[in-house]
Amino acid sequence: MKPQLTIPVFTLAPDDPGTWQPMLDRVRAADRAGVDRVILTGEHVVFGENLGAYTRPELGGRAGGKQITGPDGHYLEPIVTMAMFCGMTSRIRFASNILLAALRRPIVLAKSAATLDVLSGGRLDLGVGVGWQREEYGAAGLDFGTRGRLLDHTLEVCQLLWSEQRASYSSPELSFENIHMMPKPVDPNGVPIWISGTVTPPAMRRLARFGTGWIPWGDAAGGIDALLEAIPKMRDAVAAFGRDPAELQVAGTLPTVADKDGTPAIEPTMEGVAALVEAGVTDLRVQLPVPDGAKAAEEYLAEWVAGFRAATA
Repeated sequence: MKPQLTIPVFTLAPDDPGTWQPMLDRVRAADRAGVDRVILTGEHVVFGENLGAYTRPELGGRAGGKQITGPDGHYLEPIVTMAMFCGMTSRIRFASNILLAALRRPIVLAKSAATLDVLSGGRLDLGVGVGWQREEYGAAGLDFGTRGRLLDHTLEVCQLLWSEQRASYSSPELSFENIHMMPKPVDPNGVPIWISGTVTPPAMRRLARFGTGWIPWGDAAGGIDALLEAIPKMRDAVAAFGRDPAELQVAGTLPTVADKDGTPAIEPTMEGVAALVEAGVTDLRVQLPVPDGAKAAEEYLAEWVAGFRAATA
C-alpha cells in the first residue's frame, strides 16, 4: 500500500468562529497541492455536561486527556461537511475521524454515505468509533452500555446494503427482507471503513470483521514508540480473528520537527517517515500551521507534499 499524506481540518471550535472559511480554504488548497486525504477532527452530535468522563478509558476516553471544548463547543456534522468538501474539490479523499456511527439509523447512514461516495467519485472514508459520552447516547434514545454492539449492528447493515442487490437481515435489533438500496458505493466492497480503537478483543474483532484500516486510540496513539509497539499486537489480534493483517491500512501521526525559530521544517520531519512506513503505517497524518488564504495555503502544502513524495519514493 503506497503511503499517503493526510492533514487534519478542524471541524470544531470552542466558541463560534464567526466563519468557517479558513477550513474551506485549507481543504481546497490541500486538494490542489496534492495532499492525499483530509480528516475531520472529531464529532459530537450533542453534549452533556460530564466532561470529566473523557478521562476514563473504560468508557472510551483517554487517560490524562482533556475534552478540548466545553459543552457548547461547535462541532460540524461530518457527513454534511464532507459533502461540502466533495463539491469544492476534485481528487482529494476525505475522512471522518471519527463518526459516531451508532447514533445514526443504519439504513440512513448507508444511503447517505453511498450517495456521497458516488458523487465524489469514490473519495469517501468513514472512520468510526464508539465514543465516550453516555449523555449523547441517552439523548438519542440509545443504551450507552451496548454501544459496541450498536456500532457493529450499524456496520453490518451498511455493508449488507452496499453489497447486496436484494438484502435481507435479521438480528435482535432489526429485521427486514428483500430490501433494495441504490446507488451502491463506487468500490464493490463498499465505502472503506476505518475502525478506531485500542488493542482490545472487542475493537480488534470489529477491525477484523469490518475494517479497511485502523485508527489507533488510547495508549497506542500516545506517540511513535507506543504506536510502533501497538502495531504488532494489533496484527496478532486481528489474525486471531481470522483476518489477514496485511490487508489493513494503519493511521499514524508523523510528528513535526521544528527549526531554530520553532517553525515545522520539512526535511527533518520527513526523516521520521521511514520508520513509520517500515512498521506498517500507511496513512501518515501531520498537523501543520497552514497559513490563511487559499493561495498561500496551497503553496505551503505543495512544499510538504513534494518532501513527502521524495521521502516515500
